[in-house]
Amino acid sequence: MPSPRSSPSRRAAPVPSPSRRAAPVPSPSCAAVAFRSLLAADLRFSRQLGVCAGERSAWGSARPLLRLLEVSGHGVPWLAGTLYGLGRSESPAGREVLLNLLFALVLDLVLVAMVKGLVRRRRPTHNKMDMFVTISVDKYSFPSGHATRAAMVCRFVLHHLVLAIPLRVLVVLWAIIVGISRVMLGRHNVTDVAFGFIMGYMQYNVVKYFWLSPLSAPALFAAWNQ
Repeated sequence: MPSPRSSPSRRAAPVPSPSRRAAPVPSPSCAAVAFRSLLAADLRFSRQLGVCAGERSAWGSARPLLRLLEVSGHGVPWLAGTLYGLGRSESPAGREVLLNLLFALVLDLVLVAMVKGLVRRRRPTHNKMDMFVTISVDKYSFPSGHATRAAMVCRFVLHHLVLAIPLRVLVVLWAIIVGISRVMLGRHNVTDVAFGFIMGYMQYNVVKYFWLSPLSAPALFAAWNQ
């Protein structure tokens, strides 16, 4: 007699082939977990410190003052002032210092733009895009160009200008306050400013190493003196 057909309920379930089995999801490493935790804490802490991010913020009345401070650390006034000083200076030593300051400012703009373009970290969500003279990479947040410039100019001034102690203290305070104001205005996160200070501090070492002088760059000084 023919064997009875097996019912559908009794049929064995097909065994999935090894190629169709879901690959195990790798667990994140300790470094990745620590980085994500640091990033979340940075965003939360930066938002809490953004007390001048808007007119209705906790310290919104101080926003106009901090925006003036923002201009003091911007690259355009520094470049314009340095070029003006070069044009008016009649001292060879003064021209040498100003020419290297111009080199330092241009180097800062180039390096900050490169890092911002590579990292592409967006600015804090509570930031108002009403900044003074922005370009394409200024939509990115890391690092803070104001912080790099403030740290570098601070070292430059302290090393090449003869200032009384109260003025030297004011220069250092200016650099620190410029960096803090970037977080208070909501322009940057804390890590943007912290890395900016480190980067600006190191940039001066590059300027010092490639210091322009009549001996190292005679053609440049000869062209400028004409």
